[in-house]
Amino acid sequence: MACAGPRGREGDQMKLVIAVVQDQDASLLMDTLVDRGFRATKLATTGGFLRQGNTTLLIGVDDGQVDAVVDAVRSTCRSRTQLIPSIPEVGRPADSYVGQPVEVPVGGATIFVLNIDRFEKV
Repeated sequence: MACAGPRGREGDQMKLVIAVVQDQDASLLMDTLVDRGFRATKLATTGGFLRQGNTTLLIGVDDGQVDAVVDAVRSTCRSRTQLIPSIPEVGRPADSYVGQPVEVPVGGATIFVLNIDRFEKV
């Protein structure tokens, strides 16, 4: 069992990068991360706004590697627009509502960077 404190190999603070990306971008991002020497855990998640599939990646790195991971996400995950059905107004009968689809921005990525107190690889 390998156990490390909050410091990485080079004495850097360990970080956990959490990247929530659209499913369409996940495979390319995983390939890019692996090509650049990073490992990631891939989780299937669902977005709250559009209720569509997302992918959440958990990437543990030394503090000095965070920018390289964020650059990989930026270079592979792009924003796009998507048409979604419009929602009826409050108080208006939903069965008589015929709305036009609305174009909304989707994609890109949401990135969180967290300090790690302890890391173990068993």
